[in-house]
Amino acid sequence: MKALYALLTAAIVSGSACAHADRSPDPTAVQPPANTARPMSEADAKGLAEFNERVTAYAALHQKLEASLPSKPAETTQAVIHQHQLALARLMVEARKDAKQGDIITPATQLVFRQVLARVFRGEEGRELKASILDENPGNVGLKVNASYPDEIPRSTVPPQVLSALPKLPADLEYRFIGDRLILLDVHAHTIADYMDKAFPV
Repeated sequence: MKALYALLTAAIVSGSACAHADRSPDPTAVQPPANTARPMSEADAKGLAEFNERVTAYAALHQKLEASLPSKPAETTQAVIHQHQLALARLMVEARKDAKQGDIITPATQLVFRQVLARVFRGEEGRELKASILDENPGNVGLKVNASYPDEIPRSTVPPQVLSALPKLPADLEYRFIGDRLILLDVHAHTIADYMDKAFPV
């Protein structure tokens, strides 16, 4: 199993290097969880490999489309930022018009994430951590891939224990919780790239 984990890590690093061969390595490229507490199974490796491949493809598309937009002036306004955000969102939605839930956080990836999060939220400390997230969490609302993040919903804080347990994301994406769902938020387009249900252990 250790050999499998080493092979997966090498593949992820190699894939990221090839995808960005024309520029300096991206320090925020997707990486496997830092605190995997048990040997990685073949199914785990498959789930993480799928996630890496699809997040890397999403980030490449995002960067390509954002680069096609006019540059924001050095001294900009909130209105200009908002227009840039809307323009990028339109491009991303058009490019991903057939996107659906599970395209990035695939079923295989969801299994890995639920196992990882179950370990994070176990025990008394885990229950307190979950309660702290839910305390500022508005509960489940209607979500749709490619839709704008609901403006009326505050962005819940994602504790460092969760961030260190899940694969690190490119700078364009963030993890967030809405209700019991874990979402991938495109922070520049302010849209939901993907999400998974039942992120919290019962």
